[in-house]
Amino acid sequence: MQWGALAAPYCTPLKPPAAQPMPRFKPAIQADTAEAPSALRERASIAAEYKWDFTPIYADWAAWEASLGELQRQMDAFIVRKGSLNQGSASLLAAYQALDEIGKLQYRVYRYTQLQHDVDTRDQTVAAHNQRVGAAFARFEAATAWFTPELLAIPQATVQQWLDEDAGLAPYRFPILDAFRKQAHVLDEAGERLLALSAELASAPGEAYEALSTTDIRFPSLTLASGEALTLSPGAYQALLHKHRVQADRGRAAAAHLGTYAAQGHTYAALYRGVMQSGWFEAQARGFADTLDAALHDHAIPRSVVENLLHTTRNGVHALQRYARLRRKLLGLNEYHLYDAFLPILEGSASYGFEQARELALASAAPLGQAYGQRYRRFMAGGWIDVYETEGKQSGAYSAGVYGVGPYQLLNYNDTLDSVFTLAHEGGHAMHTVLSHEHQPFATSEYTIFVAEVASTINERFLLEHLLAHSTDANERFLLLQHAVDEIVGTFYVQVLFADFERQAHQLVERGQAVTEEALGAIYLSLLRHYYGDAVQIDDFYRHTWARIPHFYGSPYYVYQYATCFASSAVLFKAMTQGEPQAREAATQRYLELLKSGGNDHPMEQLRKAGVDLGDPATVQAVVAQMDELVARMELEAEKLQRPQTR
Repeated sequence: MQWGALAAPYCTPLKPPAAQPMPRFKPAIQADTAEAPSALRERASIAAEYKWDFTPIYADWAAWEASLGELQRQMDAFIVRKGSLNQGSASLLAAYQALDEIGKLQYRVYRYTQLQHDVDTRDQTVAAHNQRVGAAFARFEAATAWFTPELLAIPQATVQQWLDEDAGLAPYRFPILDAFRKQAHVLDEAGERLLALSAELASAPGEAYEALSTTDIRFPSLTLASGEALTLSPGAYQALLHKHRVQADRGRAAAAHLGTYAAQGHTYAALYRGVMQSGWFEAQARGFADTLDAALHDHAIPRSVVENLLHTTRNGVHALQRYARLRRKLLGLNEYHLYDAFLPILEGSASYGFEQARELALASAAPLGQAYGQRYRRFMAGGWIDVYETEGKQSGAYSAGVYGVGPYQLLNYNDTLDSVFTLAHEGGHAMHTVLSHEHQPFATSEYTIFVAEVASTINERFLLEHLLAHSTDANERFLLLQHAVDEIVGTFYVQVLFADFERQAHQLVERGQAVTEEALGAIYLSLLRHYYGDAVQIDDFYRHTWARIPHFYGSPYYVYQYATCFASSAVLFKAMTQGEPQAREAATQRYLELLKSGGNDHPMEQLRKAGVDLGDPATVQAVVAQMDELVARMELEAEKLQRPQTR
């Protein structure tokens, strides 16, 4: 059991206090989706409805301090339960109920500091509070390392009898039986305590990466061909790639931005090696063959799912290359580079204010029913979404749950179509959390990462179809089709490429080979060349891209789940929107049950109940076929359009 294992702030898993929320990845081979408006807003001038309201968690820092003290008292009281679990079902029930109360407090004390840190990462007082919480969690985990070994020392038949006879244990049936499933990889009390004591040490490389890549990083300035000077922060860099039509400027910007990471390449390699060594240490300590098996075991994901994903996608890169060739042709470029992958084929002139985006997101979710829509509107009403980019704010977007309070959503909204889709994406996460927390007891309220991106990508798909259904403008429809294809590129192909890199990098450690900047860069370049073939000119400076992917450092073996979730959502969306009305309604109800099920079963089984089999290669192959079909539609439509000239 992992103490203090809070819900993931999607799109990232969270093990307090190491991991911080990270940007979602979309749409091309770069990873950061931080968006930059023309000028940063002053936080004090932003209306309250567009900022987080922390008072539902705590009224003020004094209340937080008191709650932290209460949490410590409850932790201390729990520790003395050692030796009591075998005294009968009542003792076991009391222990789990006490853990529930501790877990609920952990949500609050951690999120209150973490969320405030993310709206101003420069605030060292808040950062210090974060560290205090992390230290308290780590001490508790070390002091309660006896729990799982003591539980597993009770004969499983005895525990099964208690579960059958004591109705109070019903909320804990799945986690208890799952603990016995994992028994072969649980150490004795001394071993578990040592691993718990190592937790803070293991988090150090990830924390150092965050400081190096967020707080301490200094991005270069670039003078464009127009004479405009630009500091290449993540937001400004992404905006340039999306909007700037001068290819030479995009190329120089890409080289300069990635050069920032290259300048610290040896440091990034050392930090990443530390992350991987930590994972390999725990995998070996628990008796796993490798870090992949260790990562998949927790939620009973078959290894074949990842192997099938990598193999099928590697054999399906022709659709990705077909799209790159189409883009090169339509953009009128003699050479097509990765830094050209963000530039829209057509200029989209539409601007979407946040209020308009909110209504579009709400309207598009109407097929999910009135009850879903009412809950979605309440969430959107204000105080739960931090909308605009401000100085020092965490980049990207995420949704973070607080059990008993509600999900908090971070955006960096900038009135673009991409921002509208990001709002819908994170809204899917938020509603997944709302429904899960409403229908599950605390013990099974948290859904796994493996199903997390299903809800978000389904909401994006509903938004796409809603916009297409209400658009008669040929250019706008082409832009929407382009968005759909870019979504497959970013949520499927790029994530599998990242997962492929991650697997090969971890194998270096597992085989005792050197983990250097050069070795990591060589792996990354090799993958780029396989995925893009001769359709894209791969510049050498892209070898440094791995250094700027936060998930590699904060949540290893996470990114493949973007792709499996995308494949799952494609299957579910088709079932909910095609066929006879009765069948569509049944599929919708199965999907809503998936959202309500939280973590009450293994994710593969939850998806199977909803109608998805990720063990079938055809599920992954269907995404490749969908990509090919959409690109074919774009090719047919392309000659009807007036396109801007590039240089």
